[in-house]
Order: sequence, then structure tokens, then C-alpha cells
Amino acid sequence: MAELLWILLSAMVVNNFTLYYFLGLCPFMGVSGRVGTAIRMGAANIFVLVITSTCAWFLNTFVLEHAPYLRVISFIVVIASLVQIVEMAVKKLSPVLFRQLGIFLPLITTNCAILGLAIFQTNRGYGFLEGLAFAIGAGLGLTLALILMASIREDAETADVPGIAKGTAMVLIVAGSLSLAFMGFAGLLSSA
Repeated sequence: MAELLWILLSAMVVNNFTLYYFLGLCPFMGVSGRVGTAIRMGAANIFVLVITSTCAWFLNTFVLEHAPYLRVISFIVVIASLVQIVEMAVKKLSPVLFRQLGIFLPLITTNCAILGLAIFQTNRGYGFLEGLAFAIGAGLGLTLALILMASIREDAETADVPGIAKGTAMVLIVAGSLSLAFMGFAGLLSSA
């Protein structure tokens, strides 16, 4: 149980996919304008990450044992299928959220954090429960990064920001600062 907690915390904070590995930057930069939208995008990512982790474990355990050369293409097919299912569900259940997320919802398909999870999980030899802990931690870490960025961007709208630092420049400065802060956690979990 302690190992699962370490895996979860490591993926969430210490080895945050977005702020440490720089994976999933497209939604991080694009959907982080509002906290509510960031939370919903984080939830969609968590769902896709958990299902991807389960499918990656199943494929590695039962299907690709003797055909590891098919691993990456299999992961891509699974991820694309899952994102299509999520997109259809969000469109049906919450048309407003579907319009808010816009192009960034189908871009989960090309979100390298999703593919990175499947590859990292495979390379680290995680079993089913370890893979789930890793997926939930990675999803919570991505959600945390989205919420932090969105809250800073919302506050900056009412702040007196110099003209040269508005817009994309401010987003990049904030992203770099958040990344530096999270990289400070790098020595905490040396075994994870």
C-alpha cells in the first residue's frame, strides 16, 4: 500500500508530467484560461489516463507479450478510441463544456502525456494496481498544473501587468516559474 502511495505522489508532484517532463503542454497552455474549464479538462484527462493504463496493462499482459514491436501502435489506437468515446460523452452530457474545450478535447488524442503514461508504465514494469496509481497520480498532477495556471491567469486579468508581459509572454513566464517550483521536489522520492 505504501508503494502505491509513493507512485501516486511521485507522478502527481515530484515527476509531474506537465511541469517536470513537459508532456501535455497543449491543454496546459490552451485550456488554462478559467479554473472551471481547467478542472473539467483535468477530469477528462484523468478518465482517459485511467482507462489507458488499464488497457496498456491488459495489452502488455495478454496480447503483446510476444509482439512488443506492436506496443506503440497498439497504444495509439487505444488512446484514439478512448478519446473519441470521451468526446462523444462530453458532447452528449455537457454541450457547454464541449464548446468550452473546443479543439482541445480531441487533442487529448495527441496529448503526449497519455502516450507517455502507457510507455512509462510499460517500461517500469508496473502491474495493474501500480499502473492505476500511476495513472491517477499523473492525472491529478496534470489537473493540479492546469488549476494552478488557470488561477494565476485569472488573477492576472485584474492585476496591473505591464503590456510587454501580457498574453503569451505571461503564460510562458508563469509556466516556467511553476516548472522550476515543481522541479524543486525532484530529490524527495529517489526510489520512485
